[in-house]
Amino acid sequence: MESKNIAIAGEITPSKTIIPIIERLRELEREDKLHFKLNKIIGLYHGESSKAFLEPYCDEVYSIGEGRKGSKNSTTKLIYLISKDILKSFNALKGQNIDLLITAGNAGDVRKAIVAANLLKIPILHIEQDIYNPIEVISQANLVTVPSSEYKEYLEKNYKLKNVININGYPMAKYVDNHIKEGNLRDKDEIYGEYGLKEFVLVVIGGDLKDDDIESLIRSIEELNLNALIAPYRFDRNMVQDLVLSPNIKVLPQYVDLSSFINAASHLIYAAGMGMTIEAGVFNIPSLKIEGFHTVHGSVDLAKELNIPIVKIDEIPKAFEELSQQDDSNLLENSEIAIERVVDLINKFNSKSLSKSGFKSTKEIWNSRKVFK
Repeated sequence: MESKNIAIAGEITPSKTIIPIIERLRELEREDKLHFKLNKIIGLYHGESSKAFLEPYCDEVYSIGEGRKGSKNSTTKLIYLISKDILKSFNALKGQNIDLLITAGNAGDVRKAIVAANLLKIPILHIEQDIYNPIEVISQANLVTVPSSEYKEYLEKNYKLKNVININGYPMAKYVDNHIKEGNLRDKDEIYGEYGLKEFVLVVIGGDLKDDDIESLIRSIEELNLNALIAPYRFDRNMVQDLVLSPNIKVLPQYVDLSSFINAASHLIYAAGMGMTIEAGVFNIPSLKIEGFHTVHGSVDLAKELNIPIVKIDEIPKAFEELSQQDDSNLLENSEIAIERVVDLINKFNSKSLSKSGFKSTKEIWNSRKVFK
């Protein structure tokens, strides 16, 4: 039987998309149902936090740099730093006899890994979730998967992408469900005791807001007159803390196990993208998604499917009063379907029969991304 080496690349949320696929591949291998022997899995991690997610599922892991969104570097220095990270990716993959690179998400790790893989002529499978704002180099992937037939049509029509496959769901939902079932969450009473709260609203402020939005957001949360815990996530914790006036609101450390806090919260208010929307859906917690500068986004579509209202910051108090449960959804069922479809693609992968979309698609995506900056 043929042996294959697979490389995976991802930040935290994309890693949660790839992990259940790797777990399923391992499971099929144990059942002798793979068309090949899974010899080695190489993980390319982007920042130390993603290393912790990938390491348990990989035989070897290599750093390919870190994200630089919001950095104050000049364009020249940024190009230099990204080039260095591409070289790191190249060196990590070189000589490893990689048969397939699997990427997910739309951050810099995808760009670095795909560019390096192309230089080394390594076939690529990319799992796309935010079809409105993909990274431009997915045009150089042999296969691109999307979560719905409508999204497949969108990528083909707007970005002229070839070899787009509908997998009918989000693999990450299965990761979240497994994380819950395997007993990885902190005990609710432990969280209540640590923060002196029996019931609280969790507020997650992610990358869909800017620094200037935070003060008005906190004022809106204070209007609720409820206990709240704020996860600063992508914002400086001290800056957030300094803006809080109400004793009902406490600011969490910079990075916490958000799943545990979602599980313990009564309600969720968040300004974040696909990852947090999927978690809200799996936990089925009453939620509000804050309208950010990304008004067109895959997570907006999913929030609407789940009956999660999307509101402006000043609309939070009124919307919270009217907040209802999410609609029943097939999020988990479709996640399992998506995993099986991706695994089947890997099992039958033949790069020789797949042509890449090419630089015309690269340009189409590059031009569209300007809207999201």
